[in-house]
Amino acid sequence: MVDNRHKAGFVNIVGNPNVGKSTLMNQLVGERISIATFKAQTTRHRIMGIVNTPEMQIVFSDTPGVLKPNYKLQESMLAFSESALQDADVLLYVTDVVENPEKNMNFLEKVQQLNVPIILLINKIDELANDSGQSSQDKLSGIVERWHLLLPKAEILPISAKNKFGTDVLLKRIQELLPESPAFFDKDQLTDKPARFFVSEIIREKILLYYDKEIPYSVEVSVERFKEDDKHIHINAVIYVERDSQKGIIIGHQGVALKKVSTEARKSLEKFFDKAIYLEIFVKVDKDWRSSERELNNFGYNPE
Repeated sequence: MVDNRHKAGFVNIVGNPNVGKSTLMNQLVGERISIATFKAQTTRHRIMGIVNTPEMQIVFSDTPGVLKPNYKLQESMLAFSESALQDADVLLYVTDVVENPEKNMNFLEKVQQLNVPIILLINKIDELANDSGQSSQDKLSGIVERWHLLLPKAEILPISAKNKFGTDVLLKRIQELLPESPAFFDKDQLTDKPARFFVSEIIREKILLYYDKEIPYSVEVSVERFKEDDKHIHINAVIYVERDSQKGIIIGHQGVALKKVSTEARKSLEKFFDKAIYLEIFVKVDKDWRSSERELNNFGYNPE
């Protein structure tokens, strides 16, 4: 007998910074939705990626890493993470093989109280080394045991998101746990974010990759112009920084640094949109934007 019941649900990905949430999201969706770098706090927004088949729709959400906020931007980032606990049909809590399980216990206690299926993912198991006379399997068993004590209701699955190990098993388990429901979004929709959002994220990714220290965390990107035709997209973007000195660093001597960012961003945007990209990037100072509620709202950091 054919089962024609349609399944759909929200599968939200949470965890501390730099454990591989964005890499996992991209693997599960099969598209590069979230930027992923080696630096912590790469993700600032809650970003949805949608997987569709005739029988189901999985709405994945990537969220910022959980942290103790030091300024209003980080307060908004934490609010995005906490909002993912409110509407999850299935929660994916991501950790890795080196993280202290008791890090950010306040958030973990909120996870413990949930009444939805929780899958705890121990990521980066490929990094378990055989040393100190202890096998990789013994190390992994110890990690699983510690997490089982903290989240006894959670299913625990070791994975390597980067190497796609365990992700097929995870996807199958998610499908089993999804509730029966009609689709929440059109079946041809990949994400809830507009094109301009991905332009700003790709430019910000290049800044994360090519600048050091505080610079990437003091930067926001806004798309002022996005004009598209059949073969081309013309884009004007502004990089906002907090200080004149940061503006000088972003631009670099004779504009070399900014030119590198622009060139690499244009290449990635052409791959993302599959069109020729004409990209102009400007740099402006917006003093203390990370601590201004008005500016954060303008940049889309309102979790509601």
